[in-house]
Amino acid sequence: MMLRALYLLALCSTFPLVVLATPLPFPEHGPALRIQGSNTIGAALGPALVKGLMEQQGLKAIHREPAPRPNEQRIVGSTAQGQRVSVEIAAHGSSTGFVALKNAEADLAAASRPIKDHELVELEPLGDLKSPGAEQVIAIDGLAIILHPRNPLHTLSSGQLAQVFSGEISTWEALGGSGGKIQLYARDDQSGTYDTFKELVLNRYGKTLDGTAKRFESSEQLSDAVSRDPQGIGFIGLPYVRQAKAAAISDGDSQAMLPQNSLIATEDYPLSRRLFFYLPPNNTNPWAAALVDFAQGAQGQAIVAANGFIAQQVQAITVQPRAPMPAAYQAIAREAQRLTVNFRFEEGSASLDNKARQDLARVVAYLSSHDKLDKRVTLVGFGDAKSDPQRAALLSKLRAMAVRRELVKSGVVLRDIRGFGAEMPVATNSVDEGRIKNRRVEVWVY
Repeated sequence: MMLRALYLLALCSTFPLVVLATPLPFPEHGPALRIQGSNTIGAALGPALVKGLMEQQGLKAIHREPAPRPNEQRIVGSTAQGQRVSVEIAAHGSSTGFVALKNAEADLAAASRPIKDHELVELEPLGDLKSPGAEQVIAIDGLAIILHPRNPLHTLSSGQLAQVFSGEISTWEALGGSGGKIQLYARDDQSGTYDTFKELVLNRYGKTLDGTAKRFESSEQLSDAVSRDPQGIGFIGLPYVRQAKAAAISDGDSQAMLPQNSLIATEDYPLSRRLFFYLPPNNTNPWAAALVDFAQGAQGQAIVAANGFIAQQVQAITVQPRAPMPAAYQAIAREAQRLTVNFRFEEGSASLDNKARQDLARVVAYLSSHDKLDKRVTLVGFGDAKSDPQRAALLSKLRAMAVRRELVKSGVVLRDIRGFGAEMPVATNSVDEGRIKNRRVEVWVY
């Protein structure tokens, strides 16, 4: 309990609490807000955020009511005058949220993967859903690869995962373990969790999911099934590891990493992902915009953390120098601490992506509150492999300089800017997704 209190205190120092909330209208008929999409968000995090917003609006007796269909619910509260106010949440998978926006059946889409190009085109009448105001990262999640608690294996590569879940590797002995035939557990086709696994693992290696895999709409049910099956393996959102065992994952030349909070916060962990709210620019429902704002604030991010996801607060962590690190990087690690944020860029662009734009304000707030605005920050850039290592080093430094330009606008005076090229990859450089992930800028403070 003490650690939780200290954690939330640190969280609130990064996200100043908003004491006064803009009053929202209470509709006389129908729900105040309709949310559809990701089961990862909609099962527990979405309802908890809605409850927090309702409390901020002064509603009382807030409770959940089941809806007629599975994985749907209503969050209901009452005004001081006894008026009923409800929010409807349907959690059938990320793709269903975008369909619901298109059909005017939802005000806000919850997604555990980025919007796809064809969805973006189909939703053009609602505005640009890739614009900074529309695409809102509300939390970071990690896809955990889960095993039975007594499974002796500890580490798997992304390549091995692709072979296992496609059925090419079908026994534990082929992985150096024991237990006979591997039993596969996977989320259903509508799930953003499945979409993410497919993109991060299966598609990268040209594989498809084995038809024998047992499919689940519920994250909790999948995790519990694996924890009861000594031959089982599955993939799941980080909060749903429950009684199962998480394996460490490597990707390409990266070191094997467990789904630890700090590695997921920086998105270095190979199977980390972002959780989104998509708010149409042409939205006319004030409750939708208010929930997005609430989710990004101190109270909302505290709820994110309380629900087992990774909040986007900025903290300083100590990194132990290790032999594989470049000597100059080890020198930085010995003197400074790394902030739990990485700046990344839009695909095929030198422009910061939407999360990075939000993270700029978070980093500046941290630096200001810790008296580190004047020559107390070093930016460290990385990139993907190039045929010319010197070019890779130059590009990585240019990325760090792009972040510097933005920080300078807020009064930050940098101590140093370094570029380490393609060293210390966090993902494989053989696919676009991995190269994009390796193009990153770390922030170190003295």
